Amino acid sequence: MGTTNIVDFARRDEMTDALTELLKTGAQQLIATAVEAELVSYLAQFTGLRTDAGYAAVVRNGHHPARPFQTGIGPVSVRIPKVRSKDGTPVTFRSALAPPYVRRTKTLEAALPWLYLKGISSGEMAPALKVLLGPDAVGLSANTVSRLKRDWANEYEAWKGAELDDEPIVYIWADGVHSGLRGEDDKLCALVIIGVTARGKKRFLAIEDGVRESTQSWREVLLNLKSRGMNAPKLAIGDGAMGFWAAMDEVYPETRHQRCWQHKTMNVLNCLPKLSQPKAKAALHDIWQAETKVDAEKAFDLFIKTYEPKYPKATLCLQKDREELMAFFDFPAQHWQSIRTSNPIESAFATIRHRTKRSKGCLSRDGMLHMMFKLGQCAEQNWRKLRGFDYLAKVITGVTFKDGIETTNPDQITA
Repeated sequence: MGTTNIVDFARRDEMTDALTELLKTGAQQLIATAVEAELVSYLAQFTGLRTDAGYAAVVRNGHHPARPFQTGIGPVSVRIPKVRSKDGTPVTFRSALAPPYVRRTKTLEAALPWLYLKGISSGEMAPALKVLLGPDAVGLSANTVSRLKRDWANEYEAWKGAELDDEPIVYIWADGVHSGLRGEDDKLCALVIIGVTARGKKRFLAIEDGVRESTQSWREVLLNLKSRGMNAPKLAIGDGAMGFWAAMDEVYPETRHQRCWQHKTMNVLNCLPKLSQPKAKAALHDIWQAETKVDAEKAFDLFIKTYEPKYPKATLCLQKDREELMAFFDFPAQHWQSIRTSNPIESAFATIRHRTKRSKGCLSRDGMLHMMFKLGQCAEQNWRKLRGFDYLAKVITGVTFKDGIETTNPDQITA
């Protein structure tokens, strides 16, 4: 005989509690009081109007039928007062608190697409909201959610055109995030750029649709950023398999390049047999974890001499980006942890990949891009400032660093 640990909550849509009912009753009374205050203020402007018989020209005339509003604590009924003019002048009282045709609070409307964003599908939205808001939660169909999601498109277009000249960008990380949308001839590849400002704040600069990771696609992204006022960053970080670098040389030729050590390590190890990978990985760590550039160069040469005879493909993969892999030594040591790798993008999109994998079969290219944008905004709120952000001002002003330490100007010593 089979056993199960699934518990069926009988009548779960009808669950209630005294506290929720008390809150709803209090909210209903509070709204009624506020609407009455609005009515008194509205009638005050007609105080001087009188009929020929000396009576008030505008008076109360009962209430409209009770109208339920969906709120975060469930439906709350509201009765809006009516007014009548005795002299034939058309008058209508409209409550600013409960406008006509409004059926739910703005905070609840904003919550609907966020629930979808966090993992509840459109088809399951109504059952989920019935549990949260009670069995009387109506008008919250999948079509309603889809309509509210259109606001994401408007927000995304406004964000893409926002100016970027408010403060300089010091470092940028670039990567392509593949969605794996089913039913698409050309797979969506979101071209993502994250920058860090002079005050150490990380922010998304671009999340745009691209054709794979071609140079032309990256050129369009960078030209758009430049037209919006973005300065030339001091350093750009990314992996080596992108058309990003060729586009970067065209649009921002003065920006230095830093290859991601995490991606480079994986690419090199893929050229080696599994038995040799642990030792080779430790040898690669000796390069980018060296205290000085001289020590890193020695460890680099040792790796080449050790593995070139048997595995020339692995050493060629490492050797071709030698200069770009060592760029971080010319920047503050406090920043090395962040600028040696493109992990800021990888970590930010970990949750995004988790959510988009669940929805990839029921989204369009634009829908997927807008979801990535909103999820990226969520992640951005939790980012911490760059470690050692107080050194960014020195990087901007062109202070020279050697092995992560600020070099002293000989002229200053003489003075």
